[in-house]
Amino acid sequence: MATSPVVGVLRVTLHIPASASLKDKRQVTRGLLRRVRNRFQVAAAEVGHGDRWQLSELAVACVSADRRHADEVLHHVLDFIENDATEAMVSDVSTELVSL
Repeated sequence: MATSPVVGVLRVTLHIPASASLKDKRQVTRGLLRRVRNRFQVAAAEVGHGDRWQLSELAVACVSADRRHADEVLHHVLDFIENDATEAMVSDVSTELVSL
């Protein structure tokens, strides 16, 4: 019996208190997104709060043949963001797993 693929999506809202401009915010988010993509081989982008200096919403997506694996990858990504983004604080998190 074949299993259906799973798409996992992690949405993270970051508060960047030291940011005084959109340029400051972009510097923090672009570097973080690059590190997440390189380390975990996932798709990642800024998807919200584009016009706010101190807030950023990021989305990370992974595709897997196994629900448990997709959830585990997203959990590791969240841990990495919480530990690596020293200039930002995670203020909200949501995760969704969708079977295709």
